[in-house]
Amino acid sequence: MKILWLTNIPSPYRVDFFNELGERCDLTVLFERSNSSERNESWLQYKFVSFKGVIMKGLNIGVDKALTFGFIKYIKKNKYDHIVISNPFTPTGIFAIEYLRINKINYSIESDGAIPNYEKSIKEIIKRHVIKGATRYFSTADIHDQYYINYGANSGEIVRYPFTSLKKEDVSKKPIDQSLKAKYRDMLGMKEKKIILSVGRFIYTKGYDVLLKAAHGFSKDVGVYIVGGHITDEYIKLKNDLGLDNVYFIDYKNKDELKIFFKAADIFVLPTRSDAWGLVINEAMSFGLPVITTNKCVAGLELIEEGKNGYIVPVEDSKKLADRILKLLSNKELIEFVGKKNIKKINEYTIEEMAKKHVQTFEEIIRCQLAQK
Repeated sequence: MKILWLTNIPSPYRVDFFNELGERCDLTVLFERSNSSERNESWLQYKFVSFKGVIMKGLNIGVDKALTFGFIKYIKKNKYDHIVISNPFTPTGIFAIEYLRINKINYSIESDGAIPNYEKSIKEIIKRHVIKGATRYFSTADIHDQYYINYGANSGEIVRYPFTSLKKEDVSKKPIDQSLKAKYRDMLGMKEKKIILSVGRFIYTKGYDVLLKAAHGFSKDVGVYIVGGHITDEYIKLKNDLGLDNVYFIDYKNKDELKIFFKAADIFVLPTRSDAWGLVINEAMSFGLPVITTNKCVAGLELIEEGKNGYIVPVEDSKKLADRILKLLSNKELIEFVGKKNIKKINEYTIEEMAKKHVQTFEEIIRCQLAQK
């Protein structure tokens, strides 16, 4: 089975997935460009092990897009059983979809997640034109299904897959016990009795200003650690204005360094204003952490059951966020119970399961195509 995949950049979690998928089929992946201008050098440390990865030449546009027509020579060879487009709204992706339509070649569309927009603007009309017409739509969540349907997909064409950055070996067997947490906290110099962790870039959409406002009423034995790379002046000013001595801004950490923070924390919070998915939710759950996030985080909406393995709070609502954080921190038994549930849940979301679902879908598509001939 030969699969051609077109996407924008070789992000580390996608390369891991492609390497796993390449073990199960003959896979060629075409990348528009080598990296995003917003990402650090760690995103360049990828290895194409079990698939053929091609960085195409073209004109870079914006942060992580490019205009290139290098995909045409691969499609023209007509040697692939199926084609997947996971960059449908980049210039290259749009041209690729139009080329496939003109030449009556079947293809699928995939994205990490999305929230539907029901406005009737020119941009939305263009999106509808681009989206409709695919053979299958790979979706990560209920709300992602609605996104596709809003743009013209039929529900029967939608395939749900477990989106993740985790291999099976990355998921903990059980939550970290308190004695081990204490050791990790000593390693990191954490002095507080209760630790809140958040991970993400220091940008407006991540909502860290909301978390800082929520932290204003926390006692001094509650530490808030935000790992996000280069801190901007606005967050430093807000922290100082609120007098938050127990809030810490941590520079970028690699995957292994970040594990220690997850193991040291009691709960994980992502106060995002908008996340098409939010892979840090998967990662936090893999360490058995309860999760609090917003109703604009697709991973949260799909993976978190209110009050059972975490909480979903309204976006921008610092009071509600503070209430949910303190409710969890005041109940050690609840934290342990939720941690076990999250580990069990996230075992369904591994790269191995993700690749398995794709192969099953490709086989189904190929069978349908053969039956129609």
